[in-house]
Amino acid sequence: MVVGDVMIDAYYWGKVNRISPEAPVPVAHISGRENRLGGAANVALNLKTLGADPIICSVIGKDEKEGVFRALLNKGDFSEEGIVASSSRVTTTKTRIIADGQHLLRVDEEDHSPLAKSDENALIDRCLEIMGTQKIAAIVFEDYDKGVLTPRLIEEVIAAAKKRNIPTCVDPKKDHFFDYQGVDLFKPNLKELREGLKIEVNPENQESLQSAVNRLSEALNCKCSMVTLSEYGVCIQWKDGFEILPAHPREIADVSGAGDTVISVSSLLLAAGADPVSIASISNLAGGLVCERVGVVPINKEKLLLEAEKLCQG
Repeated sequence: MVVGDVMIDAYYWGKVNRISPEAPVPVAHISGRENRLGGAANVALNLKTLGADPIICSVIGKDEKEGVFRALLNKGDFSEEGIVASSSRVTTTKTRIIADGQHLLRVDEEDHSPLAKSDENALIDRCLEIMGTQKIAAIVFEDYDKGVLTPRLIEEVIAAAKKRNIPTCVDPKKDHFFDYQGVDLFKPNLKELREGLKIEVNPENQESLQSAVNRLSEALNCKCSMVTLSEYGVCIQWKDGFEILPAHPREIADVSGAGDTVISVSSLLLAAGADPVSIASISNLAGGLVCERVGVVPINKEKLLLEAEKLCQG
């Protein structure tokens, strides 16, 4: 079950051949348009690509983009049972204009305000009902600070998960950084770790990094903390150890969606009973692979398997 901020990732593809006579900006000649599932829905897309059967729980707007989002769910063969539509929200949409493989502009349509009480109640009810009627192997909280994940919702879903022995994984943002108490896997990136703890962290210094992750684990009382470090790789801490794993050399085309892939792979490995180092190693590998493609794209299962086998052999 994936709980969090869903969105539409919209793309305009084209070329730039001249500068506008109206202002010193490039003129993009658009040759194609595309809508994709984004945010928490992209996490679900990654999970489905890897062979899982995810259920998305979120709130969207009763607006013109609602139909676009539901059509994308239908195209991806996703259930709508966890989706709440609200007349007081907008359906978050990120529109990217890309020319010759380069981002020119991103336009965001979104609402950062917390859910209204009625919408919060409706989403909590949906989450608890799904947990009570379906066999859930893991729960992912995908937080983009768009207001869907409220402190009360987080607390109630985590409590219900503990009662059912369902592992919980978190991809956080700063607004609710310390609300995810007692989860099984907490996965910030380096920027979020610095912002959350309000300290400077040197990723090239193991003592600095380990000290920060220790503070994080103590504050959250979580079983496992994993921090993605971009070009420095990933570090993971659990009850019996701490490991830093280096990044794999890649031709980086676009980092969009890499965090979604990492939490998707991590949650599946956790549900499958993998050890912490395997979780960090394989999810780190997956995050790098999606950076080789432009736009927010799900992980390729066969390519990940091939790369993992090479890693084991090497």
